[in-house]
Parts: sequence; structure tokens; C-alpha cells
Amino acid sequence: MLDIVIIGGGVVGCAIARTLSKYDVDIALVEREKDVSLGASKANSGIVHGGYAGKYGTQKGKFCIRGNAMYPQLEKELNFGFNPIGGVMLAFEPEDFEVIEKQIENGKKVGQNDMVRMSRDAMLTMLPHVNPAILGGVYIPSIGIASPYELTIALAENAMANGVAFHLGQTVTGLKRNEVGGFDVMTDHGMLQTKVVINAAGRYSGQIAAMVDDEIMIKPRKGQYILLGKDQAHLASKVIFQTPGPKGKGILVTPTVRGNLMIGPDAEDLMQDVNTDTTVENLTAIVEKARQSVPAFDLRRSLTTFSGVRAIAADGDFIVERSACEGVYHAAGIDSPGFTSSPAIAAYMAELLLEDGIIQREKEAWSPERRGIVIPKASDFKGDLESDDPEKHIICRCERVTEAEIVDAMSRGILLDSTDAIKRRTRAGMGNCQGQFCGSRVKALMAETLGVDPEQISRRTETAPPPQRVDIQTIRKMK
Repeated sequence: MLDIVIIGGGVVGCAIARTLSKYDVDIALVEREKDVSLGASKANSGIVHGGYAGKYGTQKGKFCIRGNAMYPQLEKELNFGFNPIGGVMLAFEPEDFEVIEKQIENGKKVGQNDMVRMSRDAMLTMLPHVNPAILGGVYIPSIGIASPYELTIALAENAMANGVAFHLGQTVTGLKRNEVGGFDVMTDHGMLQTKVVINAAGRYSGQIAAMVDDEIMIKPRKGQYILLGKDQAHLASKVIFQTPGPKGKGILVTPTVRGNLMIGPDAEDLMQDVNTDTTVENLTAIVEKARQSVPAFDLRRSLTTFSGVRAIAADGDFIVERSACEGVYHAAGIDSPGFTSSPAIAAYMAELLLEDGIIQREKEAWSPERRGIVIPKASDFKGDLESDDPEKHIICRCERVTEAEIVDAMSRGILLDSTDAIKRRTRAGMGNCQGQFCGSRVKALMAETLGVDPEQISRRTETAPPPQRVDIQTIRKMK
């Protein structure tokens, strides 16, 4: 019998797995998809929010400030890509300053004291491409950017290296108490027996809770984005927010940690049709709002659109707690700032398990370190499309991804059989041509490495049909 089964392979589930791998317990993680990070962890803003983003007195307020402080050390250990570039919140109307003052006051309550009020002129000096119609705003130096799926992958790889078993491509179909005092976790691939279950199943966490007669109401909320080329990132050297509203933190304009420019998200509550499609109507509204902050971005340099579905709890707060069913723990309703909060949620889950005697002794040999996949290159590295040296042989010319990097990504313990899985780890296919040049080359290299027919390598990892995305030419023609 296992000691702990974690349900859910998003950033929260993988952070919990990595944290608990420090202890002398047998742990398994079950994820319905064939790879980690394929829910909200794949498609969010990647912002490491300041502590002010979690309301004082809530679980969000507790975990956001703690999580923010953990990112520099996480980056040192896991090499996933984190940059503390800072962020600003803009005021366009006098009433926006009232919202900003409430954010500053909330920040002080949770322990954040680095927010600096800025005049219009000071803001335009810092960010010359911001709309000159602003009245001023606030600068938050503790905001950072990271890649949410790269962090999730790094957490998973480190957890695996420290003994956690990952059961990917397995959907949990049932959960019940067994005769020996633990739980039978039924999946479509068999059954696992465990003493403890941790529910970190994202938008499916309500369904998992119902299996032990707990009631967790999850409301899916979709946010859509546009990703632009690296030649647009100079327009925003900081994360640029508008003042938040009832449904979130407003439309942002931000560089990504890998050098692109991104705008979005909006917030659309979904009822029956939960999907990750993108729509002209929503993206048009996002562009209009984003231009209020940074007018000059060039939509002709758009690369792709995408959306993610966030899991919102009924009261809008995180649910990180013991279940009424002894032996079950929930980490549910983790919407924004969930990415920021994830390492702190994992640490708190460990505290609960220590209090309950589930975990006790730390392992004598536990390594917190994970080597990054991307091989360091000199700034003048060009590579060669025909080189016999794997470290110089370029597979993706847009992002300068080498053969060695792709083979390295495939050697980390998770079976990768889709080009999208490689894209998430190495960026091969994320450049200006969006994989038109390298897609077939990546597929051929993967097939050769795995010893299979190239037709066995798919493009997508997810089991669901691909989303309907707005044609990128339509976006490029928008004003």
C-alpha cells in the first residue's frame, strides 16, 4: 500500500509531489493526461504576483505572499526560468487611484511593503511606450515572470528523481475507503491502494471530492490571450496591469520569460460548454483594452492565440484543507494567484501531513536540484542545420533548439510522444514559423530516439479534440 496518492499533475499537484518527496514515504501522482501541466498550468499568464494580489484574511492572502518569496530559490534549484522584472498598475481615471490605494493597503496587511506610488512622468520615464494618457500608478518590484508549464515540468522531474511514481494518462474513476483503513483509488488503468489521498485535480477537484461525499463547487472561468513575437517585447519591460475588477486583475501587457509579448486575459464564466477555443469577439475586446495600456504593439507580429480554464471555488478563495473524510486533503479552487502560490500551498500541505503524522522522517538523500533542459549557448551561437554534432545541430531555427536539447528532454523519465511535449520543454515550434519548418524534423528525431515509426508521434498530447482557434491572419488584420 502506498502512503500518499496525489490526484492532479498541474503546478499545484507537482509542487506537492516535489515537496513531499523529501520525506521517507511512498508517493504516487495520478494525472488524466499523458503529460503534466496540461490544464490551467499550461495556459495562464505566468505572472509571479506580488503579495498584494491575495486578499488579507483569505487563503489567497496567506499563500500568495509566501509563494512569491520562494521563487528565487526555486529558480536556483530547478532552472525553469524566472525573472523578477517588476510590474506596474496604471491609473487612467481618478477613481483608479482609490483602487490602487486599496491594493497598497492590502499589500501592507499581508506583509508587502515595496509598492511605490509613481507620477505620470515617472511612469513614462520607466515605461516610455505606455499610453501617455495615464495619470500615474504604482510600481511593484516584487512581481516576476516565469513559464508555468516549464515550472510544472521541472517540479515533476525533480519529484520523479526523488522517488515519486507518476501514473500519467490515467483517469480517476472512483475513490472509496477500503477494508484495511486506507483508500482504493480506481482508474481506467487499474487500482492503487493508499493511506492518504491529496485532491489537486484542478477543475475536476469537485468531482474527486464528491467521491468521498465532500461538496466542492467549482466554476470554470476561461481567459483568452494573444502571443506576439519577440520583436514586440521591448514595448513592455515590466508587467503592465490595469486596475483589477470583480473578475480578476484586468487585461495585462507583459513580456514572457522567453522574450515574447503577451496580452490578455479576459474572464468568461463557462456553464455547460467548457472549452479552450478562442473567439474573434473576445480577442477584439482584449486588443482594445490592451491598447489602452500600450498602444503601439503590432498585431501583424502575432504568433498564436490560446486560452486556459481556471477553476474558481464558490466563495472565490482557495480550498487548502483537510477533508471531513479522514485521510483526504484538498487543494482545490486554485485560480489566480495560484501559480504564484503553488510552492507555498505545497509547503502548507506538508505541514498538515506532519501534524497528522502521515510524514515524519526526511530522507537522508534528497536532491532539490534539477538541471535545465536548454543547453547554455554563447550569445553568438548560430548552430548548423547539417552539423553532425548534436549540440550544434539545429532542429528549430527560430528558437535555435538543438538535437541534443530535444534528446535530453526525452530522457527525463516521462515518455514524450508528441511534438507539443517537446515544444513545452525546449520551445522547438514556438518561434515565428510556429513549427512549419521544424515540426517534421522534431517528429523524425523523436521517432529515431524512441525507435518507432514517425506516424506514432502525434502533434498534440491532450486527449480532448484540439480547440478551435481564431485564424492568426484574422488577428494580424485587426486594428
